[in-house]
Amino acid sequence: MKFSNTLRGYQRQWLPADITAGLIVTILLIPQSIAYALLAGLPPVAGLYASLLPLVVYAFLGTSPTLAIGPVAIVSLMTLDALLPFAAAGTAEFAAHATVLAGLTGIWLLVFFAVGLGSWTSFMSHSVISGFTSAAAIVIIINQLKYFTGIDIPHGGGSWFPIAYTLEHWHEAVPMALMMSVASILVLIFWQGYVPKIMSRWKMSAIILPFVTKSGPLIIVVVGILLTQVADLPISTVGDIPAGLPSLQIPSLSDVDWRSLITPAFVIALIAYLENISIAGAMAMQQSHRISPNQELLALGVANLSAAISQAYPISGSFGRSMVNMSAGARSQVAGLVTLISVIFVCLFASHLFVTLPHAVLAAINTIAVWSLIRWQDGWRAWRFQYSDGLIWLLTFMGVLIWGAETGIVIGIGISLILYLRRTSKPHVVEIGRLGDSERLRSIERHQVETSPELLIVRIDENLYFANSQYLENYIYDRISPKSSVKHVIIVGSAINYIDFCGFESLERILEQLRGQGIQLHFAEFKGPVMDQLGKTNLLTQLQPGQIFMTASDALRTLGHL
Repeated sequence: MKFSNTLRGYQRQWLPADITAGLIVTILLIPQSIAYALLAGLPPVAGLYASLLPLVVYAFLGTSPTLAIGPVAIVSLMTLDALLPFAAAGTAEFAAHATVLAGLTGIWLLVFFAVGLGSWTSFMSHSVISGFTSAAAIVIIINQLKYFTGIDIPHGGGSWFPIAYTLEHWHEAVPMALMMSVASILVLIFWQGYVPKIMSRWKMSAIILPFVTKSGPLIIVVVGILLTQVADLPISTVGDIPAGLPSLQIPSLSDVDWRSLITPAFVIALIAYLENISIAGAMAMQQSHRISPNQELLALGVANLSAAISQAYPISGSFGRSMVNMSAGARSQVAGLVTLISVIFVCLFASHLFVTLPHAVLAAINTIAVWSLIRWQDGWRAWRFQYSDGLIWLLTFMGVLIWGAETGIVIGIGISLILYLRRTSKPHVVEIGRLGDSERLRSIERHQVETSPELLIVRIDENLYFANSQYLENYIYDRISPKSSVKHVIIVGSAINYIDFCGFESLERILEQLRGQGIQLHFAEFKGPVMDQLGKTNLLTQLQPGQIFMTASDALRTLGHL
């Protein structure tokens, strides 16, 4: 454990850029935190609370200088899915479960930190993550229908329930809500796509320019609030947001079924970390900055615990806000502390300004924020490259849409493991021979090589373990039976990095089977760690008079075939 390297060695000349970036991120964070809290089924103030203590924790423990932490769309959706079976959204009981969920998420992340999970960041395939986030983004957009249409759609009922309910109750739609949400979306699209190009033609201060180009959400929030106040529009609004800061307290477990939240918290912790580390890693490559994966687990775990004691809910790193933070010139987590001060000011003195903020505006902000997460091209490219990766993407995507976020991610991981075992259970095993007059050996299926009827050379391009050891045995036996003149079999293990006990037993059976037929078994190009494993057994002694060769060429030379 160590404190953040983004604050140590801070230079005074970074301060103006950090202040600017922190204020710009605040422009995005305030409406997003309210919108994400509503998405999670919580009161708006929970989103603001989730933007306080976690920012402090990450500033001192995190390793990314520009990662913006706080409430995010995917985790908010997963929070809603996890808690609906236990309480009605918007109730005090629901909020109590949310704080416990944040605490359990933090505990799981600290468990991951303790076991060093940070070094295993590639264990979940990109196809699973992309399929999950793409489907989750669609579910989030579908969940905005209640605000787009003004129809009071109840929570629950599955991912497609809001669509069915809207079609059934279309006559209850509020035209003004639909008009405001569509107009807000169009303004945000215009602001993101065209305002930066327009502003680049003007001679504008480097400090003012980022505020203008990133202020789209603020513009529609202000206009929405003013229209609601002046015109008394018949649309739903955020309502009262209590002023002040959260009281710090450990969540009570007495009235919460916390044991049933352990599994959802595990899944949320996993997704939150993968989202966090992928964002931090992507920015690190652009900044030539090193990220410590395991330290990120610690920072995110403690940040979620801080969210739990401050009446918030699970949090993670935000892709959109992090990109804005970096592009605005942030140099360290001082920018995050500036954002924290700004949010504190809003909580203390300005929360009443958002009382008449229309839900339709927040729905537009949510929709635009997650739209970029829908990546059809990832699934298509994966399918074209290798159908199994495309299948993983598709099944994860469909699993989230049909059964929900938690089930979908489990399906994706499960299918990945099944396909991995299936693929490695039939490894690439090939017979090789001498290429011309050289000492190089190549596959007999791809090259014109010289072989000897007395010699069988087999190379296995995979670790030898329980799922594929029988496959190697069958391969060798099948090629010996039609070659009764074979006197030597050489197994080339240049690609074997690991042999488990089943693999060792297979080598024993191959040795016994060949010896029974008067054939000598030899090993070539086995790596040191693998030989160390085999050295713990009596296999190498039993192998004699078979030999162990450094290279396959040495084997050919020694056996008189080179």
